[in-house]
Amino acid sequence: MKTPDTQRPHAGSDILRTALRRNVGAMTWGTVLMGLYQAGETAFPIALGLIVEHTMRGQRSLGALAAAIAVLAVIITTVSLSWRFGMRILQKANTTEAHRWRVRVADCGLQPVAGDVDLKSGEVLTIATEDADQTADIIEVVPLLISSLVAVLVAAVALGLADLRLGLLVIVGTVAILSVLSVMSKRIGSSTREQQARVARAGAKVADLITGLRPLHGFGGNHAAFGSYRKVSTEAKQQAVTVALANGAYAGTAMALNAVLAASVTLTAGWLAFDGRITIGELVMAVGLAQFIMEPLKMFSDMPKYVMMARASAERMALVLAAPPVTATGPERPAAGGDLEIDCVRYGSLRELKFQVPAGEFVAIAVYQPRAAADLASILAVKVPPDAYEGVVRVSGQDIADLSVEAVREHMLVNPYEGEIFAGTLRTNIDPSGTSRTIPEAVEASMLTDVVALHHEGLDYGVRDRGANLSGGQRQRLSLARALAADSEILVLHDPTTAVDAVTEQLIARNIARLRRGRTTVVITGSPALLDAADRVLVLDDGVITAEDTHRNLLATDEDYCLAVAR
Repeated sequence: MKTPDTQRPHAGSDILRTALRRNVGAMTWGTVLMGLYQAGETAFPIALGLIVEHTMRGQRSLGALAAAIAVLAVIITTVSLSWRFGMRILQKANTTEAHRWRVRVADCGLQPVAGDVDLKSGEVLTIATEDADQTADIIEVVPLLISSLVAVLVAAVALGLADLRLGLLVIVGTVAILSVLSVMSKRIGSSTREQQARVARAGAKVADLITGLRPLHGFGGNHAAFGSYRKVSTEAKQQAVTVALANGAYAGTAMALNAVLAASVTLTAGWLAFDGRITIGELVMAVGLAQFIMEPLKMFSDMPKYVMMARASAERMALVLAAPPVTATGPERPAAGGDLEIDCVRYGSLRELKFQVPAGEFVAIAVYQPRAAADLASILAVKVPPDAYEGVVRVSGQDIADLSVEAVREHMLVNPYEGEIFAGTLRTNIDPSGTSRTIPEAVEASMLTDVVALHHEGLDYGVRDRGANLSGGQRQRLSLARALAADSEILVLHDPTTAVDAVTEQLIARNIARLRRGRTTVVITGSPALLDAADRVLVLDDGVITAEDTHRNLLATDEDYCLAVAR
């Protein structure tokens, strides 16, 4: 049974409840301390009023002066320390909770079978950053809302003790202000949701442009692509302006209403003092409280807006977190051994595909249709759930549907046709986990030695995001080195040498065969060098295996094979 922390929330309200429940302790202490802060702020004008009242009555002495100073010092100290430690607790909880949700969203985004969500990478990035931060703001909003309410109530009670009409004026005015602002906050919430969606779409468009910038330049489509981005970017900017106008109207209305209430309290207190119904000390207290309640009223009136923004962000996170799994992964781990079996698999362009690779064999698969190669690589990489295709894939004799995705990927590594290169160094790209013991061998086998030797930093040479400071061949060899350094039980390579010259390709093929001797290796390729280095070649044509032999025997006996792979 899953714990509440690992269950998928079904809606934005579930996310907010989870965030509040996980931070009850921090919010309690934060509420107490912020309540003390607001109470201390309220007590200051009350204390001044009492001091003035005692002074007006002739109670003047050094002892009374010292007592007044001591009381004011205690109030000021309480205000200072309670604010400092209260905000420290709340902001720490806020930051920690935002990080938790970022990790949850990122985890869902990294799982190719985790959820069928119609969101692109740029949108997921926006949700994992801005929406996670705004959702976690609820942890600060609730304590500040409660402490502001405490301040308003204390001020209303203190004014009510001086004159009931002053207390009622504060209460009625506060209710009226919140009623007006709650209506406006709903408008802000809906506008914010639309803005976040448009910003996310613009982010997704940027991600797509960065990924496809080189081919776009190649066929001259960059201007059309930039025009498409300019359109979504303009829409996002216009919506941002709309939200800013709504926020400005909200802030202006809140400030005006708060000022009207404070002025009403001040004028009413002056009229009551002039009429002799309250004392001079009570007038001082009322004027001071009228000025003071401007801050908690402003904070109190801002809270509905932040609550609506947190709800909007939580609902967007729920799009990712609440998505039902495409498939349920199994609990088992692959047994020892490296045999791989594809049994009558039908998917995409694959038709009744059937072959077996015994443990320790180096097999090359010559695929005549690129689509079939991509479909086969996707299935082996568990990017396609087992229930999405017919047939069975067995790893070490076990059905892949009974195995966990993480365990399959630890046992069988599928290096994609276009491996990602990360910002960092050559070393961190080859060995991201920092645990590989075969980095030198992998560098030599992938013929990456010239890149390492070219820079005095060696393996610590800095690499830019997506390998922007490397050539296409260098990026491909770096990706191959990473796959070889992982030293997995089964290694599947998809066209690992398409961007290197023929001589380098020949050397890499021999190096792979030597380094992987005794371990299962499958290469999906049309490279004559890799096909010749393999123990056995399988010909995949029209979705099925049509021939099987060594590369040289196939060249001598199969005319179609010779035409397809000979260079």
